[in-house]
Parts: sequence; C-alpha cells; structure tokens
Amino acid sequence: MSATSNSPRSRAVFDVLYYLTAVFFFLYLFGYYWTSEGGPALLALTLVPVTFILYTLEAVRQDEFYPRLPPAARYVIAALSIAISIAVAVYMHVEYEEIGTVRAGIWSATDLTMGALMALLIMEYTRVRHPALFVLNVLLIVYAVYGRFVSGMFFHPGLSWERIASAMSVEMSTGIFSNLPQLALTLIGSFILVLAALRAFGCVESILKGSKQIAARSPHALPQSAVIGSMAVGTVSGSGAANAITVGSATIPAMIGAGMPPVVAGAIETASSLGGQLMPPVMGIAAFLMAEFLGRSYFDVVARGYAPAIIYYIGVSVSVYLLSTRYRTRLKVAVAQPMAVSDWANIGAFVCVVGGLIGVMAVLHLAPMFAALYVFVAVGGALLLAHLVMTSRSAGWTGRALIAPLGRFVDYFASMTADLTLLLATLSIMTGALVITGVPTKIGGILIQMAGINLAAMALVAFFFGALLGTGLPPAPTYIITALVVAPPMIKVGVNPWVVHFFAFFLAVWGEVTPPTSVSAAITSKIANAPFMQTLFRAITICFSLFVLMAGVFTRPELVLEPGTAQIGALVLITTATIGITFSLQAHFSDRRSIDVLLRLVLAGVALVVLLHPDRQLAWLACLPVAGFVGYWILRRRNAPVATGADTG
Repeated sequence: MSATSNSPRSRAVFDVLYYLTAVFFFLYLFGYYWTSEGGPALLALTLVPVTFILYTLEAVRQDEFYPRLPPAARYVIAALSIAISIAVAVYMHVEYEEIGTVRAGIWSATDLTMGALMALLIMEYTRVRHPALFVLNVLLIVYAVYGRFVSGMFFHPGLSWERIASAMSVEMSTGIFSNLPQLALTLIGSFILVLAALRAFGCVESILKGSKQIAARSPHALPQSAVIGSMAVGTVSGSGAANAITVGSATIPAMIGAGMPPVVAGAIETASSLGGQLMPPVMGIAAFLMAEFLGRSYFDVVARGYAPAIIYYIGVSVSVYLLSTRYRTRLKVAVAQPMAVSDWANIGAFVCVVGGLIGVMAVLHLAPMFAALYVFVAVGGALLLAHLVMTSRSAGWTGRALIAPLGRFVDYFASMTADLTLLLATLSIMTGALVITGVPTKIGGILIQMAGINLAAMALVAFFFGALLGTGLPPAPTYIITALVVAPPMIKVGVNPWVVHFFAFFLAVWGEVTPPTSVSAAITSKIANAPFMQTLFRAITICFSLFVLMAGVFTRPELVLEPGTAQIGALVLITTATIGITFSLQAHFSDRRSIDVLLRLVLAGVALVVLLHPDRQLAWLACLPVAGFVGYWILRRRNAPVATGADTG
C-alpha cells in the first residue's frame, strides 16, 4: 500500500458513508418516481449537491481524490466539500419557494453565494473528470464577462460576475439546476434503475456468454459475436467507451487468439462499440436530450431511432464479414462456456426489459418515467426473487452472497446517475454561457449565409463544426452545442426539425471516433496491444455507415420523419447504399488491381445514386446493380485464396 492510499479502517468508513448516501439517494429518487412530489426543479435543487457528495466519497474510497496529497489533506478537503454540499442542499430545499417566486430576479447575497459555491464545486468536478469541458466552460465564462474586448460579430458589452453567478445557479432556466440535470435525475434516472438492475444481476455477463455461443459455431461467426454483443450491451450502456471496456475485454482477446490481426480485432470492437451510442432505448442519452429539445415524447425519438441503428449495425456486420473472409485461413473455432439456467433467465430478463419498455409506452401510452418504473419493479422483482431462490438452494450460501446484487445495484445506480447528473450540470453551465452571450445566433447567421449557396454547403459547414467539437468533447455536449447552433438556422431555411436533430446526433456519435481523440479506439487498441492510430483509422472504414446516415437523413428524410411504411422504404434504400459502399471499400472483385479499382469505383458511384439521387424510381433501379455486384463477389470469392499469415491487416 502506498503512503498516500487509504488505510483499511478509513476505507471501511468511507465505504459505509458512500453506501448510506447511495441508499438515501436511491430511496429519495424512487419516492419521487412514484409521486413526482415537489416537481423536477425542487428535486434538482436538493439532489444535485448530493450527487457531488457521492462523487467525492467514491473518489476518496477509490484513492482518486487528489491522489498526490497526503491522506489527511484529502480528508479535510473531502469533508469541506461534503459540508458545503450539504449546506447548499438544505438551504436550497428550504428556500425553494422564496428563491423561485418572492426573490426571483432580486436574489439575496446568500442565494447567490450558495449557488456560486455549488457551481464552483461542479467546475472542480469538471476539471478532474472532463478537462476539455472545463477549459471550454472557463473560456465561455471569461468571454461572457469580457466580451467587450472581442472585435467583430462576436462583440458584446460584457456581463457582471453577479449575472454570471445567477445564470449558472439560481435562475434555474440555465445553469446547474436547470432542465438538463433535472432530466438526468428524472427521466434518465428512471431508466438507469432498469439498467442498474440488469447489470447487478449479471445480465451483461450472460449476454457476452451468449455471444460466445455464436462464435463457437464457426470461426467466421467469431468477429460477428463482437457486433452482436456490442449491439445488445449498447441497449443497456448507451456508451461507446463502456461498450469497448465491457465487450472488448472478452471479444478482442478471443478474436486475436483465433487468428485475427490485433489491429483488425481492435478496429472491429471500436466500430461495434460505437453503435452503443445509436442503439435505443438509451441512445447515449441523446434520446432524452432530443425529446427535450423538440418538445416531443421520449417514445417519439426511440421509435425513429431504431431504423438508423439497424442500418449502422448492418453496415458494420457486412464490413466485419468481409474482413473475416479475408483472414479466414487463420481463424480457428472459439471455445465457449456452457450457458447455465441463470444465463438464459438473464437474457430473458434483458429481452423483457427492452420489449416491455417499448410495449408499455407504445400500447399503454404511459409516460416514459412511469414505464421505466413499472418495468423496473416487474423485472427487478423477478430477478431478485430468482436470485434468492437459487442462492438459498446452493450449498454453503451466506448472507453476504444473498444481498450482494442489492449492493451492486445501489452502487451502479448511484454512481451512474450521479456522474451523469454532474456531467449534465456541467453542460448546463456551458449552454447557459452560450445562450446569454448570443453565440448560437451569431454562428447561425453564418450558416444561413451558407444556405444562400445551397443546403449541402450548409450541412458541410455544420459537419466540420460538429467534428471539431467532437475532437475534444464527449457525444452529449457535442450534440447539445451542435443542436443549439445548427438547428435554428437549418430549420429556418426549411429543413425538418427531426432531420436536423438526427444529423446533429450522428455528428455527436462520430465525435466518439474523431481522430485523434477517440476514447473507444484508445481502449480497444490498449486491449489488443495494437497501434492506436492504425486501429482508429481501420475502425473508421468499418463504421463508414455513419457517414452514409449523415447524408441519408437529408436525402431520404422519411427515415426519421414518421415511423411506418415510408420509413421502411428509406431504410431499404439507405441500407442498400451502405452495403454497396462497404463492398466498394472492403471487397475485391479482380486479381488485377486496375480492374478491381475500376469496379469498386463503379460500385461506389451506383451506391451513391441509391443514396443521393432525388428521383426515387432511379434510386430503386440503382439497387439492382448493387445487388449484382454483391452477388458476383459472393460467387467469385467463396473459394478464392485469402490473405497469408504475413498479412497483418
């Protein structure tokens, strides 16, 4: 044990404090989900400080709280941070009515001090966890105060520090208690209840074991197990990086062990994990944010989100299939662990959760928060009962084993919800600074000028804007900023809001693999022990379907306008274009390089007609040569020689 780590006794104390706080946090939110008592604003005023307490206790117990300081100094700073958070929570809860009504617009010095203290604590959280966001927020706040020193269209007279403090806290229309952290605690938190229950009872591990069963049937199916596993886990995690860690730790070594080059194995998992951001019902929290921006129900977003996710994973699956055929002489059959009864039960629970959420919202038309709550009670109760029965029947069972899933559940729920709430509070500081300085309106003016050229130019400028953000920011803030800046001018020139917001969403997902700062690629390349940049660029070729979606949402807007038969037609066209472009990138049609390149260029051109041409009849006719190319490749390459062992991919 290092000199700066916690002693066993102090670690035990912090464990107890953390779990007591986590249980309080869970019970408070669970009661709110049943009753909605007090409303979301009061909930945020009370629990945002509690989320910081959870973050502090978790960091201390994991030796991540100012690790360079001696333990005594860390404990003093932690105690002070927790004391301030408790004072803010109590004050804001007690003074809620006065702050929101009587003193609205004329807040007292105590109101502003308490709000500013909480904002500073969240900024410190941001500095530690999200340095790029911290720098951006500091720059935006400085710009908000000293805008008079900026020349040109971004000039503004500047705001007082008192105005900054109120905008970041007690105004509640912007800042750390505004709609975004309220959303994290209410709608998103209710869904995290369900996801935490699945994780606590081992459903994710059962999904991975199930994907290995697929891999054991054929060496060609082994890389597809990464795709299927990531797609399934993505519905639970909603995070590309979480997918890469959870699924990649199992699939990447298996693929390498079966003969797949490390770079290719890491790239396959990177592209597969990226889809976790696209998969409903979570969609990397974008579904919740998009519903908030558009003023539509969460189910409206999810119903439109499945078609793009299906297209993406079809594109990745086809690309992975082409890669597996290239290396098929190397691949060996994987060995899978047998599935236990509990594994099948966990997979059944997972299916019930996804189907139940959609069914309850679509058929019974329940509000999403109540739908998630009822599914949690039903599925979580069934999982708990099954666990109790199986544990009590096993020989030598203990009370610790009996309650272990409950501890994991509380831990998962508290840590995920608290971290997400603090992140969205951070994003609220950013969006507040943007709004009060008028930056979105000014950048929107530039985009409207581009629209005078054509919509494609406008979309291209928006793409580079979103891609630039994605190099330094996670998908959620990238989506929020892009939506704030891009959506109003595009909607003003006649683009449907659904199209604009899904385009912004796809841009935000692309940020997950934007060179050179892809977290997912960093994780998978580390697991694969492969060069980072090679892994990243190979992953981009595998997930090229994401670029197809960005263009397709404009040329085939039926994909996201209304669920139904029109959506199916757009799905087929964009999927066909995706397959055609994927084959043009990954397949070989001739042993002669010049002929092969020519055929691939022709295929890419025909696929682009399917994707982009405004004449739908011509687009449908262009599907036929795409199918012809694919059929020719299958007939020609089925028994053709493949890469030798010297090919590293």
